[in-house]
Amino acid sequence: MTAALKLGTRGSKLARWQAEWVQAALARAGTSAELVIIKTRGDADVDRPLHQLEGKGFFTQEIEEALLDRRIDVAVHSLKDLPTTLPAGLALAAVPQRADPAEALVTREAGVTSIAGLAPGATLGTSSLRRVAQIRYLRPDLDIVPLRGNVPTRIQKVKTGRDGLDAALLAQAGLERLDLAGDIAVRLDPLEVMPAPGQGALGLEVRADDVRVRGALAPLEDPVSARQVTAERSLLAVLGGGCQAPVAAYCGRREAGDGREVLYGRVTAQDGSVQITASAEIDEREPGAAGVRVAGLLRAQGASRLLGR
Repeated sequence: MTAALKLGTRGSKLARWQAEWVQAALARAGTSAELVIIKTRGDADVDRPLHQLEGKGFFTQEIEEALLDRRIDVAVHSLKDLPTTLPAGLALAAVPQRADPAEALVTREAGVTSIAGLAPGATLGTSSLRRVAQIRYLRPDLDIVPLRGNVPTRIQKVKTGRDGLDAALLAQAGLERLDLAGDIAVRLDPLEVMPAPGQGALGLEVRADDVRVRGALAPLEDPVSARQVTAERSLLAVLGGGCQAPVAAYCGRREAGDGREVLYGRVTAQDGSVQITASAEIDEREPGAAGVRVAGLLRAQGASRLLGR
């Protein structure tokens, strides 16, 4: 009997859900797997916004080290947390079907159905620099405060008004995966508040030379999701901003014309004073090229200057 694959994951409720989803999908494909819980630097340091921590891979480095050390066979990541440049010897083996990449607004008071509907001077929690910048662009009057912790804890802080919170921004996918969709005040249009590259997708990372594990993961690959995240991550890689930079990306379809798939990219100044957006059609045969084109269009509008502030 072939040994069960060891799936490395963080220990949060959402991370465990994601790893258990992969475990169940593998079981349906005839491969057994077990979970290995690994604590990361991002889990240990919860008192500071992520952009204030030094280095990269806050939620991935320790899991990747376990993969290189052969303590696990597969690293299960939220793809938006995974740096675009992987350590030598590792590779992204599969991207399962993606969940909704949109942002969701959670509010203390009922009846708020948009960012515009928040009261003047309301307090909104998020520790994502990308979210902070875009909200400052839309609503410079809001008081934006750091908010970290697991998803249920963040929602509870909003619902109880702890720290004076009136609202928070979270990923729609995480709320739905934890059966917390009932707490969503509104799903935000991705072209209003654009998500992170890879948001809503899982990334299954392996040792590059592990043919057996690559084969076991092959049935979990979703070609559409893989194409989208390739385009989005290519944009981030070219801009060189890193996972915590105010770089956003979204794959959608043009409503006019032939409805072809399009990559939208956005960079916003940290103070919200300037926001630039660009788009390019995605070639199914070479999705990463769209990321290169959009990055070039954004740079032509001053993206490098904004990211360097």
